[in-house]
Amino acid sequence: MASGESARIVIAGGGIIGLGIAYHLAKAGVGDVLLVERNQLTSGTSWHAAGIVGTLRPSLNLTKLSLYATELFPRIETETGQSTGFRRTGGLWLASNEDRLTEIRRIAAMGDLVDVHARVLTPEELAEKIPFMRTDDLAGALWVEEDGQASPVDICMAYARGARDGGVRIREQTGVQAVETANGAVTGITLSTGEQVRCAAFVNCCGAWAPLLDTGGFVPVPVQPVEHMYVVTEPIAGLPQPFPVTRDLDNRIYIKEDAGKLVIGGFETNAKIWDPAGADGDRPFLEFPEDWEQFEPFMEAGLNRVPALEHSGITHFMNGPESFTPDTRQAMGESPFLKGYFVAAGFNSIGMMSSAGVGKAMAEWIIGGEPPMDLWEVDVARFDPECSTKTFMASRVQEAVAAQYDLHWPYKQMKTGRDLRRSPLHDAFAADGGVFGVTASWERPFWFAEDPSERGFAYSFQDQAWWPAARREAQAVRDRAALIELSPFTKIDVSGAQALALLQYLCANDIDMDMGRTVYTQMLNRSGGIEADVTVTRCGENDFRIVSAAATRWKDMAWIARAQAELGTSAAVLDVSDDEAVLGVMGPNAPALLNDLAGGDVGAAFPFGSSREIGIADISVRATRVSFVGEAGLELYVPAQAAAAVYAALRGAGAALCGHFALEACRLEKGYRHWGHDIGADDTPLEAGLGFAVAWDKPSGFLGRDALMRQREAGVMRRLVLFAVEDGHPLLVHDEPIYRDGAPVGLTTSGTNGFRTGLSLCFGYVPVEPGAPREAAYEGRYEVGVAGERFGLKPLPRPPWDPDGARMKEWSP
Repeated sequence: MASGESARIVIAGGGIIGLGIAYHLAKAGVGDVLLVERNQLTSGTSWHAAGIVGTLRPSLNLTKLSLYATELFPRIETETGQSTGFRRTGGLWLASNEDRLTEIRRIAAMGDLVDVHARVLTPEELAEKIPFMRTDDLAGALWVEEDGQASPVDICMAYARGARDGGVRIREQTGVQAVETANGAVTGITLSTGEQVRCAAFVNCCGAWAPLLDTGGFVPVPVQPVEHMYVVTEPIAGLPQPFPVTRDLDNRIYIKEDAGKLVIGGFETNAKIWDPAGADGDRPFLEFPEDWEQFEPFMEAGLNRVPALEHSGITHFMNGPESFTPDTRQAMGESPFLKGYFVAAGFNSIGMMSSAGVGKAMAEWIIGGEPPMDLWEVDVARFDPECSTKTFMASRVQEAVAAQYDLHWPYKQMKTGRDLRRSPLHDAFAADGGVFGVTASWERPFWFAEDPSERGFAYSFQDQAWWPAARREAQAVRDRAALIELSPFTKIDVSGAQALALLQYLCANDIDMDMGRTVYTQMLNRSGGIEADVTVTRCGENDFRIVSAAATRWKDMAWIARAQAELGTSAAVLDVSDDEAVLGVMGPNAPALLNDLAGGDVGAAFPFGSSREIGIADISVRATRVSFVGEAGLELYVPAQAAAAVYAALRGAGAALCGHFALEACRLEKGYRHWGHDIGADDTPLEAGLGFAVAWDKPSGFLGRDALMRQREAGVMRRLVLFAVEDGHPLLVHDEPIYRDGAPVGLTTSGTNGFRTGLSLCFGYVPVEPGAPREAAYEGRYEVGVAGERFGLKPLPRPPWDPDGARMKEWSP
């Protein structure tokens, strides 16, 4: 390629992920693609992958991505003539105790929604199915019929052949020296040969080496490689065919068969960190020295599970790099820090089985500019940039590796890499008994302990140890006035003569309101899906404040910036999230308490949805009258340096404390939606019951309006419904299956106990006939499945707590 040539899309990395994306771009008719590999195809980590194909994942969309492999791998073999080695073997997830059995029962339920045949086996059924394994120390197992295995190298070659057939150019022995940018967007790359290639999109599929690409510091990629080990035995006579892929979760090993031999590997608690920038980082087909001391626990676990191993030798000890992310989910999508820069890396040992679904989704994302489904849980934009530092990743990665086979407890918190972000009120909350967890890298008080017995996380699939504290705090919100830590909110100031035009385009509601008013609105994508759930306050004629969730900080900034580039406006957009602490002061006593502290400045004339400056402890703060708990109160936006003084004044005036878990319970009792759970990019305001926040007739229109209008005319095909459990109090979190008249129809999106109402509550989408009235969603006999047991559900047309909003609207200083 001569200097100055171009490609529409450049992919860096000739492993299974990069090749999977190239193949799907070609299948979509995009042939103007260049894939470069600095060594040989597959020579990074793909060549030594274990080759396991699993189908069930923690969420519906991730399960769909994985399941697509079982469709594509046989088809691409026929299409290209290149064998993939795919065969369905079935899979076993072994449980050594009742807690693990509960976990796999919850996982099994996902199969009902995607036609995967998954069932829990008793120890007796398990012994009959796998007589060659020891089973007397097991509590049971999950059998997944669609699981299987394949050859990673063969799949790579099939992808490569299919991509080339579609016009994709593939160059080996050619790396990327630098990514060229201008005005916040990718413009091209410089190859290791010195050649310049212009491109509109660049895709980083460099796996363990993904963080090393030179982008001028624009794009953090939170990936850390470790040494990953497995052994291959001598041939073992009498192995069943097919041999089920087996995950012995509590002993941290996996076992699969390969040509009459067994492959045994695992995920330890003390993984050995590897630096890809070191001396051997450029070597293709890299293998590390054998480490039998590190591998010994896996070998002992294998001997325990398959006694025949005692008489079999080892033919190969494989030790190669494998990359992990901080939360054990891959990083994919367009970087929020650089337009046109896409990432697909950090696959946490599931790259091969993810390559089909991820390849297809990434191709559609790159072509269309938006993900083809809600992929927020794996979106690279979810990561705080601080998560990409070497210090953080070195502290977190061992726990991330171990988490592959750890019990996935509800509400589980990582122990390492903590204190990335603390609010100015952290020490004050800690002194008052705060028990902290992490949301979006922020330390937040999840509840407040009254004595040492309430201070720890005691994980369970049953009643939660923090429920008594959360109940106490919810009652304080109900009966008194309580402080809620809201400082992690994303806070974005938009100003300038074109600020209103930009926000009117972005927001579905009407932002042209009086100064000092706050409006609740969504920002939509072109399909009408909800990209952001925010409040907007008009602070001046041309000055606006957007407030959104902590988790979407980087995503929201990118969404606004890219809309501005599309419109050609020049409003100033400033992230001020770290400049202010935010305290919610909520409860029936909040108006009087605040009025006393403000010297009478919080009088009766403070209507809901208004916002203005008030003084507390001689400090000017912005007070906004909104509520996420359904009680009267204000959100106070306080300069960070003055937060401790305001907190002390509020506590001194008698304000109680309310943690994050009680806040979540209160918002569900009011039927308030949570972006990332109940609403997201796949969900429209009409489906989510948020049509009241859409200004259909505002003259400027808004992004997503055309799609939303079409849906309004055709009628929605599903609706979000709030349910209460009729019999019992099971632990509801999210992704539990919902059944209507015995058939699976959806999943819960969020759930918890409501401590003011005494109800177990959950949200979930259910299908309806287009044009059917809202009441049609409430018809039928509903149930929710929790770990194999079903509980009756009662649809709630109105929220169970203060359905008319009288308590929230009451203002009596």
